[in-house]
Amino acid sequence: MGGDPESSGVRKPARRLQPGPKRPKIGALSPGPGGPPTPSPGELDWMTKYIFITGGVVSSLGKGISAASLASILESRGLRVTLLKLDPYINVDPGTMSPFQHGEVFVTEDGAETDLDLGHYERFVRTTMTRRNNFTSGRVYENVIHKERRGDYLGGTVQVIPHITDEIKHLIQEGADGYDVAMVEIGGTVGDIESLPFLEAIRQMRVEQGAENAIFMHLTLLPWIPTAGEMKTKPTQHSVKELRSIGIQPDILLCRAERPVPPEERRKIALFTNTEERAVFSAIDSDSIYRIPMLLHAEGLDDIVVEKLRLAAHEADLSEWQAVVDALGRTERTVTVAMVGKYVELTEAYKSLSEALIHAGLHTGSKVHIEYVDSEVLEREGTGVLESADAILVPGGFGERGVEGKIAAVRCAREKRIPYLGICLGMQVAVIEFARDVAELEGAHSSEFDPQTMHPVIGLITEWTTADGRVETRDEASDLGGTMRLGAQPCRVAEGSRIRELYDKEVIVERHRHRYEFNNHYLEVLEKAGLSVAGTSMDGSLVEVVELPDHPWFVACQFHPEFTSTPRDGHPLFSGFVNAAAEHRVARQQGSESA
Repeated sequence: MGGDPESSGVRKPARRLQPGPKRPKIGALSPGPGGPPTPSPGELDWMTKYIFITGGVVSSLGKGISAASLASILESRGLRVTLLKLDPYINVDPGTMSPFQHGEVFVTEDGAETDLDLGHYERFVRTTMTRRNNFTSGRVYENVIHKERRGDYLGGTVQVIPHITDEIKHLIQEGADGYDVAMVEIGGTVGDIESLPFLEAIRQMRVEQGAENAIFMHLTLLPWIPTAGEMKTKPTQHSVKELRSIGIQPDILLCRAERPVPPEERRKIALFTNTEERAVFSAIDSDSIYRIPMLLHAEGLDDIVVEKLRLAAHEADLSEWQAVVDALGRTERTVTVAMVGKYVELTEAYKSLSEALIHAGLHTGSKVHIEYVDSEVLEREGTGVLESADAILVPGGFGERGVEGKIAAVRCAREKRIPYLGICLGMQVAVIEFARDVAELEGAHSSEFDPQTMHPVIGLITEWTTADGRVETRDEASDLGGTMRLGAQPCRVAEGSRIRELYDKEVIVERHRHRYEFNNHYLEVLEKAGLSVAGTSMDGSLVEVVELPDHPWFVACQFHPEFTSTPRDGHPLFSGFVNAAAEHRVARQQGSESA
């Protein structure tokens, strides 16, 4: 790798918050990556219990976080838990949607492009999500239309009820198979016309499964009116009335509010919503989503769920989550990371990345401040704003807009010797900048952005081998949706490289989502100029990681390590990056003082 260990930025090891079971690796579960645990003899006919989560009044109340938090508590009680997200939009999946529409696209281990809530699920529970854990109205209708064209319905009239609702129920049961508890989150807000088939399907499932095997949890809003000094329950009453009008009576109400729900308001809500008073819970605002499992457990939410579903579960062991909460209040230093992208107006577009940096802070005793920088602003105004950052991160992205600003950010990091982490497109622009400014390949670019470039150092992948040995092929005429190199892929890391030091493994497995790769025709000339290839695909045909050995900390990877970072376990690459940022901050401050 080169470089002095004393300046490597990784001298201080990442702190493990609490020992715990590792997330299963690819191929360790049956059936398939991320599937349910293999049951022991005699366990094959277990009955899965369902918790259906709906939301009312307004969107963005936190159904996904609430579901994931409850799932983490149930998991700590010894139950096998999975989570499903049902999205009512017509897109088959979010893979072709703009990040401005629904935030980031989360990639599962088996290569599904899914809703960002699945990222929350994986950060809160040890179950690995798969393509079975997220489906949309578009996928449901696509499946039903395909069956109709095939003749499966024997000439019958295909209708929303029963055909669409039956398909929804089938997909729910398929995703839940093999688990003790399946938490099913219905996207959207009660009252939206798009979600009606999903609500009808779960209404039917409650009837079919029975009240002891399926319950409804409704997340609602209790607004506080400062001028009146009151918490208003009317929106919640109307939301539940809407649910009851279509045959769904909530068993549990989770009331999002700025402050705890007073006993008199709890009684009022219970009376007007036909819900048990003890089943009305506060979901108060928190400064960190990782406090919520502890807060909901303190409210007793898991106890009533276990009681209503008659689950055989031991007491909750939330010691790992207590360690996370303790780490939140125990920071020894602050670092600023400049994240350079083109979707910075909606930070949800980089949700897994921002969370991975928070996790790294937890494991290194650091408070990580993220400064979101619009790459188009850098094109117009220069990179001066980056020079005060402790580290620079360029994440993934698509399209030509803002790409020159990202290249300028790489140049700033390289020349000013600021720690740099490039992810996906962040690696590609690092290669482009190095080719232009160090290897002197004038006009070097990616064929994605400039098909006529004389030096296409980044080009379209036309063929690759997947983790299970299948050969995938693509060309420029392929559909956009679901045609990228997707999912978990093994990578062999070079001995002596920084990334080998961080992971402490010869072979790592990380998730991909891209169409373009390093062009091997330029490998020799770029290596001669000083670029180090630190990781490749197992057959050596694809460059996965590059480094600059003569730089204090410069790592760029083609994969997305943020998708496997969790608050309990952290991630070695992000911990190393934050440590490097802290060391750069100290060095810069010492330089300023001596000057």
